[in-house]
Amino acid sequence: MSHTIQFDDFTKVDLRVGTIVEVNDFPKAKNPAYQLTIDFGDLGIKKSSAQITTLYTKEDLLNKQIVAVVNFPKKQIATFMSECLVLGAVNNKDVILLNPENKVPNGTVVS
Repeated sequence: MSHTIQFDDFTKVDLRVGTIVEVNDFPKAKNPAYQLTIDFGDLGIKKSSAQITTLYTKEDLLNKQIVAVVNFPKKQIATFMSECLVLGAVNNKDVILLNPENKVPNGTVVS
């Protein structure tokens, strides 16, 4: 287990559900990755880079709902500006995306 945090720390993290609307290869990334464009409803469209190429094809990802942190500062990854962090469970080197069991509106808060 990592460090203990206070509940107030957790409430600062803005977790939202979004739908992947575009997936592109990201050949300039250090490790194999995709560039994702994600619709978060009223929050708008955000982009992210994700190292999820071992378990997911571009076709698998298109229109898939995911969970992401949307209030981190933007981060430059090679030539790409990532605007959110897509969440997944890491199993060895494979990342299994976290997603709602049932479809929910884009932008839905995860708590």
